[in-house]
Amino acid sequence: MDKINQKDYYEYVKKKMPKPNYLKNCIWAFIVGGLISVVGQFITNYFKNNGLDKKAVAAATAIVLVFLGAFFTGLGLYDKLGKKAGAGSIVPITGFANSIVSPAMEFKREGFVLGVASKMFVIAGPVLVYGYGSSILVGIIYLLLKK
Repeated sequence: MDKINQKDYYEYVKKKMPKPNYLKNCIWAFIVGGLISVVGQFITNYFKNNGLDKKAVAAATAIVLVFLGAFFTGLGLYDKLGKKAGAGSIVPITGFANSIVSPAMEFKREGFVLGVASKMFVIAGPVLVYGYGSSILVGIIYLLLKK
């Protein structure tokens, strides 16, 4: 049995690992993220044209986009999009919906409590915690500096 040292193994893995095409990946992310934003703008325009005020339009648009992200995740389409688009599919609000629905679907075999409910926020949970925490911290700093 031949032993390989860590440096040689690292070089071997580096040679075998596929090289990403960064330019192509950036272009796909830009196109898909832009298309998701265009869909969001159409939804916003629809609600504006049907008499909703500014706050209601923002809330309704967010609700529809989260629903669409969750729905397409349930159909297995959002994951296919994510493989092609990369960050272009995870940055918009639809990516947030995907990050909640995917773990819930993966662990549904374990039941609603120990599977779906406990695993639903595995990915999105830390984002929410640090997002809320940092917004509170910034708010406190703003309040102190305002005085």
